[in-house]
Amino acid sequence: MILKLLSILCLISLTARADERLPLLTIKGETYSNVTVTAVTATDVYFTHANGMGNAKLKDLDPALQAHFHYNAAKSALMEKQFATNNVIYHKYLLSVKSAEDDFVAPKLYARSLRGKTLPPFPIEQWLTPPPDATDKFILIEYWKTASEPCRRTIPQLNAFFEKYHDRLAIIGLTDEPEATVRMMTYPQIEYAVAIDTQARMRKALAITAIPHCILIDPHGIVRYEGPPSYLDEPKLEHFLVKYQ
Repeated sequence: MILKLLSILCLISLTARADERLPLLTIKGETYSNVTVTAVTATDVYFTHANGMGNAKLKDLDPALQAHFHYNAAKSALMEKQFATNNVIYHKYLLSVKSAEDDFVAPKLYARSLRGKTLPPFPIEQWLTPPPDATDKFILIEYWKTASEPCRRTIPQLNAFFEKYHDRLAIIGLTDEPEATVRMMTYPQIEYAVAIDTQARMRKALAITAIPHCILIDPHGIVRYEGPPSYLDEPKLEHFLVKYQ
């Protein structure tokens, strides 16, 4: 669907000028002879010439040629911005369909699967620590509760991940418990970011039925691992960090 949309956008931008001939075409001091214009877009002119094929930005032509090709600076800038956006979308699409055959998959999943998809947005009600710097990093979000012994057992594991990979990985512990309850827990000490959402919007959005539950999101917003953090040991985490960086 994304590929089809991008193709349509590119086709819409073309304005054909089939076989329009120019004896000479000078672009940034370089002159081409026996020029045949094949197509003109809002941003570029495409042509053949005596020595092959070429294209040039309309903004680089002299004013007379810009007028001849109906160059519109505002429209050209808008199209350049659209092309840049399309490139980002296409890059994300390629990442989302990258082969996942060698990726570890949790043998049990107690939530709605989002593996290979973009994580839906959900709000964080309050940070109990400074928010992490997640710029260009993987993000590991663990949904947990202070009263859960399995959740408490994962804290040293996540602390170790944070200590070793903090330059590539942001870790967030998220619970629907009130602030006072979380602050009462002093052991084990948490070294990564902690936040609360007393409305449990993440739990509801992902239909989580057992905790702890974690999701690993790559820097492009795609979920790469989901499930109990106990299955995500250091070699498996390293695999994801290297493959999807």
